[in-house]
Parts: sequence; C-alpha cells; structure tokens
Amino acid sequence: MSGGVDSSVAAALLASDGYDVVGVTFNQWPADLMARATGNGCCTPDTIDDARRVCAILGVPHYVVDYRREFEAAVIEPWIKAYLNGQTPNPCVMCNRTVRFGSFLTKADELGAEFIATGHYARIETDRSTGRRRLLTARDHEKDQSYVLHVLGQRQLARILFPLGELSKPEVRRLATDVGLPVALKADSQEICFVPDNDHAGYVRNHGTTGPGEIVDTSGTVLGRHHGLEAFTPGQRRGLDLGGGASRRYVVDLDAGANRVTIGAQAEAAARQINVDNVNWVASAPPPAPCRVGVRTRYRMPLADATIVIASSGVTVEFHEPTWAPAPGQSAVFYDGEEVLGGGTIAAVTAR
Repeated sequence: MSGGVDSSVAAALLASDGYDVVGVTFNQWPADLMARATGNGCCTPDTIDDARRVCAILGVPHYVVDYRREFEAAVIEPWIKAYLNGQTPNPCVMCNRTVRFGSFLTKADELGAEFIATGHYARIETDRSTGRRRLLTARDHEKDQSYVLHVLGQRQLARILFPLGELSKPEVRRLATDVGLPVALKADSQEICFVPDNDHAGYVRNHGTTGPGEIVDTSGTVLGRHHGLEAFTPGQRRGLDLGGGASRRYVVDLDAGANRVTIGAQAEAAARQINVDNVNWVASAPPPAPCRVGVRTRYRMPLADATIVIASSGVTVEFHEPTWAPAPGQSAVFYDGEEVLGGGTIAAVTAR
C-alpha cells in the first residue's frame, strides 16, 4: 500500500469481499532522499502515514517493510548505470521484476499470505481448461498499467490479485469516498518515486556523469557540445541548446562509446526494426514465430503493428510502419489484442 487511492481501494474491496487483508507498505527510499520527499510521491513518510490511516479505517493490520537496501541495489543503481551507458531505463519495470513481485512474495510467505494484491490497473484471467493465467489490459485503457507488468510469469500470476482491473479511475475515487477513505481525492503521483523533483539528469549527476561530448547530425557533422548523455533520450527535441534552425531537430541516437549525441529530422528518429533482449514470456513459452503482434515501446505510446522473429538471443521486431524513437533501455512489450504476451529490453535499433 503506497498511501495512494488505488492501493487503498484495492485493500477496501478485498476486505469487503471477505479476504483476511494485511496492509504492507515498502520503505524503499535511501535516507538522503527523505529530506526532499514530497507528499505525493510513493512510499514517502507522509504516504506511509496515509496507508496506516487507511488500514486503521478498514480495521486491518499494517506493516512497514524495510526494502531500502534491495531497492537501491535492484533499481536505483542499475537505473543510474543505464543512463550513463546512453540508455533510457524504466525503473517501474525494474522494481516490478525484483522488489514488488519478487521480494514482496517472499514477505507474503513469511506472513502466511496466500495472495498479494496491488492497485495496478490490469487484469488476470485463468484458462479453466489449461490452468494458464493470461495477463490482460485494464478495462480503463487510460489507466492501463499492463506495460510495466510484462515481467510477470505464471508462478507470480497464480498468487496476484488486481482488484482494480475492471474499474475506471472515477469509479475508484467514488468507492474511496463511499468508504470514507481520506485519500479519495489525493492526486496521482506523476514522477519516478525516488526522483521527487522529476530532474532525472540531476539525480544521475549526483552519482556520476558521462561528461561533455559532441552533438552531431546524421552525416557526422559536429553541431555543438553536450554536458552528459544522461540528459538525453531518443526522440527528445528540447534541451539541445543548438540555437534556432530551419526545421525541428530530434535526438536520433546516443553513442556511449563515443559519448556522442546524434540528432536529425523527425523521420530520422523513427525506426523500422529493433532488437529486444532479456525477454520474458508470460505464458512461460514464446508464441509460434514469426507472428504479428502489437508492440508498445514506451509506457504511454500507442501500439504499433509489427512482426516478431524469435531467436535464442532475443527477439527482432519488424515494424510495419516506422515507429517513433524507440529507446534502448526501455521495454518493448508484445500484445495480442488485450493479452500481454511478454516483453523485454530494447537492446538496439537495427534499421531506420
């Protein structure tokens, strides 16, 4: 329970359905961040207090679990390293893989819990003939969070509940009001939980930087200098500090070896083919390949039609139309309609 309205209503729904509910909040912030914590972030002191108050209203026990060491090692440190390697990592995916649905399941075993539940907007459906669990998008497509859940497998899905999967956000807020929860109108957090001021580059630079390097166009002509790759991501237009130009320019590529940012026209930032590694298949096995799927390359990006070719080294994604600025380090998630087939980490753009 993060102290927000979603996890609070998830707990309330389970309690009303007769489950024996225990509220658990993660204390996962390094000590140096606590002084800069905002009340709207995840797992700050204020939100821990909110979760405790909700549990008191619901009449369920509440525990705070110290995951600071695990979170720093599994999420923060790899996130920083990825930025310094010219990638654009997704910390929510890292957290879901290792902490939220990894360490948390271990804690559930210690508490004697059969299931864990969260306030994620997604659905789980069981095929009664095979027993296989399917991970599905939420009914509320505006709030759907299935993208960051593609790391889950059959073992985890058998023990996870997503009580909000059939609900819209307005319905969740109405339920919170009806139950009398003090977080009913609490604003959603829009930031990375451990970067409370939303300054990603600034946070990375507190721990390291690639240092200055060249900004070039796609022909190799040097146009200027940058102060560190950690401030850039493919598709970015603002913050290039190159002055005006006849046309808009976008980040096309980040070369960590050369410490170089390549920029180009909008069409040059699109890609026709990417390679994906560290692939997880929700069903534990890949679909027959090659096959046609929908691919989401960032959390809020629309699905792109593509054909995937599966090999032992990973997956090659061949887009049917050029797709906007896939970023190495981000996740590429594969969908068959509303079902999440799986996904992995974008390793490289191989054709534009």
